[in-house]
Amino acid sequence: MLLFAGDQEGYDAMTAADQQAMLAQVGAWWEQNTAAGKLKSGDQLQPPRTATTVRHRGAEREISDGPFIEAKEQVGGFAIVEVASLDEALELAKSWPAGGAVEVRPVVEMH
Repeated sequence: MLLFAGDQEGYDAMTAADQQAMLAQVGAWWEQNTAAGKLKSGDQLQPPRTATTVRHRGAEREISDGPFIEAKEQVGGFAIVEVASLDEALELAKSWPAGGAVEVRPVVEMH
């Protein structure tokens, strides 16, 4: 799995033209890697300000507005990938055109 993290404030500060150019690059990357059979599913997440978090504290549940963690970079999307090796997943992550950070993490298949 690839987890895409970025700086929402940095994105919001971009001009509309720069945002559109970046989104076009991301769209092309997504199409290319889907056609190559590497991307199985994934999506962009709504901005962090739309998050609601449920915290488990023993038997208690606390609901709060906002993301799970407070950080400059927030997870903004994900992709489920099918590749032959960690090296191939890392190459795919390095080719991500939108900057920020891409975390590569194996998925445990539960079914």
